[in-house]
Amino acid sequence: MLAAPPDFLVLLNEYQPLLRRVCRLYCVDADDRQDLYQEIVTQLWQAWPRYQPRPDVKLSTWLYRVALNVAISDLRQRTRRPTSTHLDAAQLPNVPLPPADGPDTDDLHQLYRAINCLSDVDKAFVLLYLEERTYEEMADILGITQNNVRVKMHRVQEKLRQLLTQPA
Repeated sequence: MLAAPPDFLVLLNEYQPLLRRVCRLYCVDADDRQDLYQEIVTQLWQAWPRYQPRPDVKLSTWLYRVALNVAISDLRQRTRRPTSTHLDAAQLPNVPLPPADGPDTDDLHQLYRAINCLSDVDKAFVLLYLEERTYEEMADILGITQNNVRVKMHRVQEKLRQLLTQPA
């Protein structure tokens, strides 16, 4: 196995929270999130030698493109797989639970449940919005116009409002 160049390791360390947020948005299960994270890192590693920095495009834009493409492809593959039968908690041995990804409040769980009801593309908009990306950056990452970003963001926000105000 090849050793990673130092600049790639620095990049990975710096942008790990961003990559983990993409995983959290597209995977409910912790094991699936870890698998997706590994797949994103693998794809970044393979694409790294071909990455050409440009002064008009941020590195994070390239990372988002790779991460979102991998996440959406992974989600599509997972939805095509047959579902497995899960054991209920009484059938499982007493195994310690993995640590949480971060603060888990009821509001945060409710937000993630609502986001999970959105389409793959809409989830990408929410992620970029929560990352406080500008419409210009969103347009660049998603390959659409800024006007289209504005329209889609408005629609996604309306969908989330409706989902969050519906009784559970």
